Amino acid sequence: MPLQSVAPASLVEQAIAGLRGMLESGEWPVGHKIPPEPTLAEQLGVSRNTVREAVRALAHAGVLVVRRGDGTYVAAPSEVAALVERQLGLVEQRHVFEVRMAFEVRAAGLAAARRTPADLDRLTASLRRRAEAVAAADEAGFVDADAEFHSSVVAAAGNPLMSQLYDGFQTELRSALSFPDAGHDHLTEDHHALFDAIRAQDVERAVATAELLLHHAAS
Repeated sequence: MPLQSVAPASLVEQAIAGLRGMLESGEWPVGHKIPPEPTLAEQLGVSRNTVREAVRALAHAGVLVVRRGDGTYVAAPSEVAALVERQLGLVEQRHVFEVRMAFEVRAAGLAAARRTPADLDRLTASLRRRAEAVAAADEAGFVDADAEFHSSVVAAAGNPLMSQLYDGFQTELRSALSFPDAGHDHLTEDHHALFDAIRAQDVERAVATAELLLHHAAS
């Protein structure tokens, strides 16, 4: 039986880097079906065999999932996030909450100290979409906007590793979000108070508000 050709490691690494770039840019969110091999080969400037090896490597890492007869889908935004998400299924909910508390509260303080105008724009946009979703009784839109707000707070902390680790909590975060009863969002005030503290660069207030928001959300 003839041996199957294997793409050079450097080309595979180049292709993996290209695929990671699309994942990190947000172009391919979790659940997104990525383009077929011929399209990726053309975009990345490599052969289809090289693309196949790169996809296989990312699937092994838990970032992509290949569904035979259907296509390849994004399972996690990074290898780090995939590892975190796998571990979440092995621990109790209270452990997840404690880690989220440590991450999000610390991130809020760092965000207040380091936020940029672009960070404030993203937070403002997510709060606006959140309010619009509540008004329109759009549960899916609400979950997207609320998760985006929390992720944007972590991103504003200016620590890429923290953002990658937090990405692993996205499934858990989304499942924990619940649409406000009868359109009354009792956490609106907490979200806006956190935004105000970050905008004012008030580190202590941001930390206290983030902790309060999480406790209110869990109650």
